[in-house]
Amino acid sequence: MKQIHLIAPSGASLDTRSPEVGISWLKQQGIEVLNADCVTRVEQRFAGTDAQRLAEINQLAKLLPQVVVVAMRGGYGLHRLLPDIDWASIAKAVHNGLQICGHSDFTAFELGLLAKTGAITLAGPMLNFDFACQGEQGEGITPNAFMWQHFQEAVTERSLQCKITATQRYLQQAEGQCSGMLWGGNLTVLSGLVGTPYLPSHEQTKGGILFLEDVNEHPYRIERMLMQLLDAGVLASQSAILFGGFSAYRLYDNDRGYNLDSAIETIRKRLPSHIPMLTNLPFGHQAEKLTLPVGAQAHMEYRTTGFSIHSSW
Repeated sequence: MKQIHLIAPSGASLDTRSPEVGISWLKQQGIEVLNADCVTRVEQRFAGTDAQRLAEINQLAKLLPQVVVVAMRGGYGLHRLLPDIDWASIAKAVHNGLQICGHSDFTAFELGLLAKTGAITLAGPMLNFDFACQGEQGEGITPNAFMWQHFQEAVTERSLQCKITATQRYLQQAEGQCSGMLWGGNLTVLSGLVGTPYLPSHEQTKGGILFLEDVNEHPYRIERMLMQLLDAGVLASQSAILFGGFSAYRLYDNDRGYNLDSAIETIRKRLPSHIPMLTNLPFGHQAEKLTLPVGAQAHMEYRTTGFSIHSSW
């Protein structure tokens, strides 16, 4: 990995320091950072006008195949652009070797590209959070070693190998294994694509391994979105459902014991028992995260003490 090409397709940076620190750290690793000026764009809450951000995405089709594309941050903004993205040209670049990485709001692009073309992208780190780690006084902190290791393995070896040790309280069989297309991302973004041409079809995702994460969402909202996916026929057609990080929400007095476990239990009771629901996938709005190939075939083995996931693409 010699070059990272930055894009800012969603929200504007919340501060000027984060992208500067992230770019500096990447350069210290001997990586050339391209299109760095995108991190300074601001238009209302967005990282530039719709036209600027759309043009930047469509320009990905012209990048050299050895380049790795990394989104600056999430927020909101990609939904505005989906109808005018040149999906076919970008997919051709991906098939020629281009790799594109991000998460959060970037889920809309990744699932849209998968739905339209079947091309594989990477759900993984972004510039501002993952490569611009800062302490309370703004001093630099080395990015998470687990994240960096798995990101490098994904982009250089096109491989995912991970074993997670964590008690699986929602597993209704002692052990098992499954294979299928790995897909998913941010729950809020994914559920917002239901009924649109940007959510991969039932035929594409049947028997898949669905991974989900979210941030700042109360458990009742998480339950409501999962219920939507359940009623839309998405959850019951999967080989497995993986829960990553669901963080930064606040419980209230009137919850009276209702929490994230309650929400997941409610869905578990309505889901066929043979479909494993596994937790503690290291992915989401957190420092320790895997880089997951969206649209690639993966194999899993699971038991009550944890699970492993493997993929090559």
